[in-house]
Amino acid sequence: MNRDNNIKKISDTTILWDIVVVGGGATGLGIAVDAASRGYKVVLLEQSDFTKATSSRSTKLVHGGVRYLAQGDVGLVVEALRERGLMRKNAPHLFHDQRFIIGNYKWWEKAFYTIGLTVYDILAGKRALGRSLAMSKASVLKEIPQIVTRNLRGGVVYHDGQFDDSRMGINLMQTALEQGAVVANYMKVVGLLKDGSERISGVKFVDDLKGGEYTLRSKAVINATGIFVDQVIKMDLPEDDDIVRPSQGVHLVVDKSFLGGDTAIMIPKTSDGRVMFGVPWHGKVVLGTTDTPLKESVLEPKALEEEINFILKTAGEYLVKKPTRADVLSVFAGLRPLAAPKKNTDGQKTKEISRSHKIVISKNGLVTITGGKWTTYRDMAEDVLDKTIVECGLTHKACVTKSLHIHGYKENVDRSDFSYVYGSDYEKIQKIQKDRPDLAEKLHSRFDYTGAEVVWAVREEMALTVEDVLARRLRALFIDARAAIDIAPSVAEIMAEELNEDIDWQKKQVAEFIELAQHYLLVPYKGT
Repeated sequence: MNRDNNIKKISDTTILWDIVVVGGGATGLGIAVDAASRGYKVVLLEQSDFTKATSSRSTKLVHGGVRYLAQGDVGLVVEALRERGLMRKNAPHLFHDQRFIIGNYKWWEKAFYTIGLTVYDILAGKRALGRSLAMSKASVLKEIPQIVTRNLRGGVVYHDGQFDDSRMGINLMQTALEQGAVVANYMKVVGLLKDGSERISGVKFVDDLKGGEYTLRSKAVINATGIFVDQVIKMDLPEDDDIVRPSQGVHLVVDKSFLGGDTAIMIPKTSDGRVMFGVPWHGKVVLGTTDTPLKESVLEPKALEEEINFILKTAGEYLVKKPTRADVLSVFAGLRPLAAPKKNTDGQKTKEISRSHKIVISKNGLVTITGGKWTTYRDMAEDVLDKTIVECGLTHKACVTKSLHIHGYKENVDRSDFSYVYGSDYEKIQKIQKDRPDLAEKLHSRFDYTGAEVVWAVREEMALTVEDVLARRLRALFIDARAAIDIAPSVAEIMAEELNEDIDWQKKQVAEFIELAQHYLLVPYKGT
């Protein structure tokens, strides 16, 4: 897991790699796992931290997409339900069977949603998580005590998957390394190499943390940079049109008391025609999402006031305890890399653009994949690799990821605290705590995290900054941004000891993190 050792490997210009994957989100990490497990020589380069952008900012669902079924996109639903089953099988420590209830307020809704969700179950086949059933009003109230009761007639329960997105990404990174891939974060690709016939033959990249420029030769380059795919495409063909239309989705995190139970609520049709969820996650509730077309893709998008107000208003229409701005523990925004049609129509809503993935191969051999969603990451990787093998003349090797266990694989984990996300690794974290009792203490009264988990993140999960730890390894920033600010100095101190950094590094890291964390709060907070 040592980044410096990985950099030494990829700085060897005598090596001709089979595949370079640009992008360390769900898609890129999935491709690296697939390619390495097939036996190819693979390098993955990520410009920031793994899952920094879209892939850490989802609604935390592994699902077929009930709304895609309503839109008639049966093919996408079947694909996603199949992949949901494979994630459950291969990463059981992260996958959770989540009950969802749709409250029924009109006479026709119970029959309508029961029939529709029964079709959903049938499409899932033997991988179904449980039967969709009509419920009485009393049963709905027992599972979601805070649901609005006025005009409530009952409900329909269905099952889908829930997970921790960036933790899945980190486990995929570890799996790729175990399979023989070389990966490095904070490596920004700044150009493409071409041979005498203008064929893509590698990449140029810079180390954004420690400086230095590198080149890397390869038989194939796969552009899996999500919302940034057009930037890489233009390194190859500057005149090409954009193929991605970013859409912003915002989520608000509130206390679990706003639902009052462990069952999620699904609102099938909001005022803008979207689906909204209230999903239990790490002892809190995630409310969202929105769908706001944007023109620019950025690494750290910010929630718009109208998006925040929309979620608060909609949640307040269905929950007795109406969330206010002061109740929000964290707000996060993510950009979906939706595959746009060839000819964009001004004013077209992004929810009408396909969520299926799209593969584009340039005349110079650059392979780009975009669109899709977390649930289908494995299938996307298999598809793009099969096409890359043909396009770039690689020796054919069969995909093995349908039955490949993801790092941390462990069945029947205890979900009573955050430690379940480590799966089989948790015993090693406990050993660190035993060897260093000072690292066994909780970092904050509102978190389960200990100092040993910070050490583990640095040693075994390639965390290099305080943000890496608190946003994507421990999820503190997404769960309770105020408490995350409180523990930033302690985290920086522990990391500095591991990374051999000085007090100035600690101060800079803490200052940068606090500045970032303010954007995850609706009420400013400077710490205790």
